[in-house]
Amino acid sequence: MAAAAIQSPCNLRSNSSTSFSGQILRRSSTYSGAFPLPSAASRRNIVMSATSPAVSSVTANVRREKKDFLHLDDFDRATIVKILERAIEVKTQLKSGDRTFLPFKGKTMAMIFAKPSMRTRVSFETGFSLLGGHAIYLGPDDIQMGKREETRDVARVLSRYNDIIMARVFAHQDILDLAKYSSVPVVNGLTDYNHPCQIMADALTIIEYLGRLEAIIPFHFVCACPKGFEPDQKTVEKARLAGVSKIEITNDPKDTVRGADVVYSDVWASMGQKEEAEYRKKVFQGFQVDEELMALAGSKAYFMHCLPAERGVEVTDGVIEAPNSVVFPQAENRMHAQNAIMLHLLGF
Repeated sequence: MAAAAIQSPCNLRSNSSTSFSGQILRRSSTYSGAFPLPSAASRRNIVMSATSPAVSSVTANVRREKKDFLHLDDFDRATIVKILERAIEVKTQLKSGDRTFLPFKGKTMAMIFAKPSMRTRVSFETGFSLLGGHAIYLGPDDIQMGKREETRDVARVLSRYNDIIMARVFAHQDILDLAKYSSVPVVNGLTDYNHPCQIMADALTIIEYLGRLEAIIPFHFVCACPKGFEPDQKTVEKARLAGVSKIEITNDPKDTVRGADVVYSDVWASMGQKEEAEYRKKVFQGFQVDEELMALAGSKAYFMHCLPAERGVEVTDGVIEAPNSVVFPQAENRMHAQNAIMLHLLGF
């Protein structure tokens, strides 16, 4: 499979051709299917048994072994696949209208937001509630973590009130410190370094539209971006060493999207970079995902975007509204992927 990511666009490519603008995932004809996901026909009936170790209880003062969800590479491939399978299972149950699965009944989640987000708040809060739990929103002015109170103190206090903590912060060190001092699982809802919940939602979406995980692993990932805006080299090399993909970084968006399965774009200036927005608009000229670029990818290419999108900037309105745009199913899958992550961390 192939993905094109254009940085803005990305693209995913398969040998049968499809595209991501800027990132590419390409299917390998020699892949042996070491960790298969269910076929499109059978995947709706998966049941997973929990194998996670016991996590801390809010009533316990002694720290027990626990799991956190901070980076994807903290988990092996088999575990990631199991979480994705569980996401499909629980999503199917919820979409059917069956609301009898309430594993989080009697449990609470603290949600720390150093930066606001519609999708992250609503997907976590709604998902936790649908599975029986209660989520508490703590906005930027409620805690002022690291300013009014040290992160290690926040972690230890919230651990005594809650069964799980989700945090959306700026500095990656903040999520690491929360996990270090918390006695309950901590979920990374986004940092300036990574967004693992979004990646899981993206993977779930790609699986749903391309059929099986073997459709994307091994994959060919191509990132197109202006010179000077290339991804962190250490992170790129780490990804290459994982051995699950061929990774290319280019400065040519048109060449990037050809033959891709998925074209993926993001905003040119993220939260905390808005002072650079006008400058970036000039530098990123030619990297907008428009109808012409999608035509180069081919009629079977899907378009993805993690949202919020600046229509008319990194992507045109026509591309977002096109039949092959899956940005809204992708947004919905944030909730389902995160539900599965929390089920895994809490031992269900």
